[in-house]
This record gives sequence, structure tokens and C-alpha cells, in this order.
Amino acid sequence: MSTGALERGTRAAERPGGGLNRRQVHGLAACYFVASFAALGLPPYLTEILPALGDREGRWAGLLYVVPTVFSALGAPLWGRLADRFGRKRLLLRAQLGLTVSFLLAGAADSLPAFTAALVLQGFLGGTFAATNGYLGAALRGADLSRALTLMQGSARASLVAAPVLVGALSPWLSPHRQYLLMAVLPLAAAVLLAFLPEPEQPARTGAADGRPGAVPDRRPLRLLYAFEFAFVFATIVSFPYLISLVEQHLPGVSGTAAGVLFALPHLVYLLTAGRVHRLFHHRPRTGLFAAFALVGLGLAGHGAAHTLPAFVLARAVLGAGLTLGLVCLSVLAAAAAEGRPPGRMFGTLELVSKGGAVAAGAVAAAANGAFGPTAPVLTGTAAAALAALLVLLTRWSPR
Repeated sequence: MSTGALERGTRAAERPGGGLNRRQVHGLAACYFVASFAALGLPPYLTEILPALGDREGRWAGLLYVVPTVFSALGAPLWGRLADRFGRKRLLLRAQLGLTVSFLLAGAADSLPAFTAALVLQGFLGGTFAATNGYLGAALRGADLSRALTLMQGSARASLVAAPVLVGALSPWLSPHRQYLLMAVLPLAAAVLLAFLPEPEQPARTGAADGRPGAVPDRRPLRLLYAFEFAFVFATIVSFPYLISLVEQHLPGVSGTAAGVLFALPHLVYLLTAGRVHRLFHHRPRTGLFAAFALVGLGLAGHGAAHTLPAFVLARAVLGAGLTLGLVCLSVLAAAAAEGRPPGRMFGTLELVSKGGAVAAGAVAAAANGAFGPTAPVLTGTAAAALAALLVLLTRWSPR
């Protein structure tokens, strides 16, 4: 089965039928945005948090950075299956309340083991992205669902850009460690807002993406989706951990503000262009996905060659274009793959794959940086993107 099967499933799934209106979808995006603030804004400050907990040199910062990601990945399939069985709204509320509890425990922790345990709980009890997507997958179909998934990605990107800035601005008055206590209010407020949303009524679906009533969905296109998701997350994330070091090496004397803007630039490209990209590519996600991997590879290769600020801006903008195309087209393919499948289980597994790609990227980036310096992770991402683009081409003509 080729990626064309996913693309045909996308077109077949675009019949009207959704259980949420636009205001409710935007409300979900707002809830995910506020709940993500602590999860995305505080980890960059672990090196400032850990000395007060006994780790004077912050040696555990790298490991603790990925602890929530690892346990979120491990818990996502379980919570997805429970959502399919007991209700998506109930499990989405559980995720928001789980974040509230874990943030309170992290903010109150007075030792490294206690803080680590709180981060484990944050990952395992959270999982708001998978829970939100499962909720949407139960209520929307086709283009409606892919647009909503694109909006959720935009919410995540906006939080990734804004949260570290807010945490830094609050730091003179409240330490990043104790900000966990303050940030616990955000997922709690999100849970209160979500309580007013309906339990989604899943629209009538065919038995499979190809429209044959009672057919069992073919798992081969789903496996392709998982493979592309893993590859895309790996190729994009592998450049993140040591980007600031690379900027400082290639652009000596660059200000911290400029480095921060360069870090955020690809996410800003997504926020500015994702809606238009969805309109252009929701009927041809395979083409868009190939272009996405090509642009990601080109942009990352440009990072290694950029030694002026304009060149670095151009490389980050090209990476941003690839990031946008990839996230949008993967959302379209995920909406197609959800046709005829329990959405909680599918999106939970997709979250496991995505988080697995992020963890693998972090480990490979650390190894590559330690052996060859900060240019090595971006070149690793270039190679991964090129191989993934080749896979897209090869699967285009595979037998059905």
C-alpha cells in the first residue's frame, strides 16, 4: 500500500460531518495553548532550577528535559484506548487535571528525587496533545479534522515561542522553580473551560478509508504514517538542542535576543502560513510531504554553511517552510488514516511514535555534538530528511 492510499482516503473522508463548531474548536486550541505554557516554557530553565535542588552544576538537566517526553510517549497509547472506551472528553479533562497536579508537585518539590518524580507524573498524567486530537478525531472528519489538527499544531508553536519569554520575564520576581506553582493554574483553568464542551458525537464512518462498508482498515498506510511521523520529528528536532551553540560558533558576538529569534523563526513561519498551506495541499499531501522533507534537508544543510546573519535567517526560514509543509500534510494524512478507526487509540499511538522520534533525536544530537561539534546534529537531520524524502518517492508506486 502506498502513500497514495492515504491521499485517496483523504479525499474520500472530506464529506461534511462534524460534531463541533468553529468556536468550540478554537476553544480547544486555546485550552491546549494555556496548558502547554509550563510544559514548554520551564524546561529551558532547568539549569537554573536544579542547583537549588542539590544538582549544583545542573548535570541532570539534559536527562530531566526528556523525562516528561518519555513518559508521555509511554502513557499515550493507554490513555488513547481508555478514551475510546470511557469517553474522549473525560480523558481530556483527566489530562488537564493531571498536568495541574504534577505542576503543583514540581513547584513544591524540595529535592531532586521529588522534582524528578513530578516530571515523571507530568509526562504520564499529561498527554494533552494526544487527548485533544483524540477528542477532535471523534467529532470531525476529513478536511474539518485536518484543519483542526493544523490549528492544534499552531497552538503548540505559539506556546513554544511565547512561553520561554514569559517565564524569563517573570524570573526576577519569581524563580522558575516556583513558577510551576503559578503555571498550575493554567491547565486547571483549561479543565474548567473544557467542562462546558460536549462529549463529541462521532459522525457516521465507513468501515475503512476506501469506503467499503464493514471492511477492516488496512494497517499498511497507518504504518507508513507512523514511519513518516517518526522521521519528520527526528529530522526537525535533532537540530534544536545545540542550535544556540551553533549560532554562537558561526556568528561570534551575536546577541542572546538575536539567537532566540533565530530559534523561534521556523515556528513563526508556521503560525503565519499554516492556514494557507493547508488550503493548497489538503488534496495532495504526498506531494507536500516530499517537498517538506526536501526543504527540511535543504534548510538544515544551510545551517552548516551559514556564517552570516542573513544566511542563517534564510536557512531558518527554509526550515520553517519545511516544518510547516510537513506538519500540515501529516495532519491531512492523519485525518485520512483516522477514517474507520478508533481515534483515541490511533492518535495515542501516533503520539508515542512522535515522542519516540523526539527522544531519539535528542540522544543522537547529544552523541553527534559530543563527537563532532554543534554542526553534526544539523547534518544528521539533513541525512534523515533526505532518506525520508526518498521513502516518499519509493512508496508512491508501491503495490496496493
